Amino acid sequence: MADTTAPHIQHPIAAALLQFRPADAEGPPNHRLSPDHWHRMLRPVVQSGYSAVEIPSAWLRLGDLDERGLADFRATIDDLGLSVPGISVVRESVIHPHNAARNIAFSHRTIDAAAALGVDIVCLGLHDRLTSEQQRALWFWTVPGTPYPSDPHVRRAAVAAYRELAEHAASVGVRLSLELYEDTFLGTGDDAVAFLGEIDHDAVGLNPDIGNLIRRQGPIEDWRDLLRLTLPHTNYWHVKNYMRLEDPASGTVLTHPTAIELGIIDYREALQMAAANGFNGAFVVEHYGGDGLSVGARNADYLRSVLAQTAPQDGDAA
Repeated sequence: MADTTAPHIQHPIAAALLQFRPADAEGPPNHRLSPDHWHRMLRPVVQSGYSAVEIPSAWLRLGDLDERGLADFRATIDDLGLSVPGISVVRESVIHPHNAARNIAFSHRTIDAAAALGVDIVCLGLHDRLTSEQQRALWFWTVPGTPYPSDPHVRRAAVAAYRELAEHAASVGVRLSLELYEDTFLGTGDDAVAFLGEIDHDAVGLNPDIGNLIRRQGPIEDWRDLLRLTLPHTNYWHVKNYMRLEDPASGTVLTHPTAIELGIIDYREALQMAAANGFNGAFVVEHYGGDGLSVGARNADYLRSVLAQTAPQDGDAA
């Protein structure tokens, strides 16, 4: 596979760790393991051709490491030759009905960990832990998750929490990116932009993970409309793609993960739109099912190829 450090590409293209387990076999969580374990776990990332990796809290809770642990993690990453363009706080919503305060505190600790490690972006989202029904399903998005919060007090609480986190992030040189996700205040293009406007802080942008929205087995927004709305505010980007089969007669919709060049999102056009909007952040290549690390590496090859051919064109602004 091609080297992710090609000199003509400015965007980091990072591995996602969706298939990486949060614990070593039946042992303790990964943040309590030794640097030797982290090195062994991350070695396949390098062997698959990546030079960058996103660290999700679902794999290793950097916000729960002490100063020595962070130094050990930095040494591990450096030894492997990996950079970390972003840390993702996964399914720890700041408006969880019972765990909001705990999740906000963890997000604060993760911001401090990012600053200590020299990581520019902390990615946050309003989606919650998977329900037991979703965990039993082959594809979790085929089963309804946590109901959409309609209480205006909850929305105000979410805005206040993110503004608080943004103030903290800005004070230590870190930026926040909010991930689009169905059935949240970030669940449509219009909603995401409006919610971002309510937060109203320069340290916060959007992660237009439109794959989260187009995999929905029901009506969806056109992906081009989603990007036209969100790309002017984008500072980080999870990329993945899905196939959709739709039967208008019965209303049946089926979706399945696929390589980013094969799904319904045309990422060649999407990258042209991104270039026209001046996006210069990192991409994280995600894929559910099978060997997601290897599929992501092929997706990274595709991205590099298209990025090398892509430049802003007159009249392309969203």
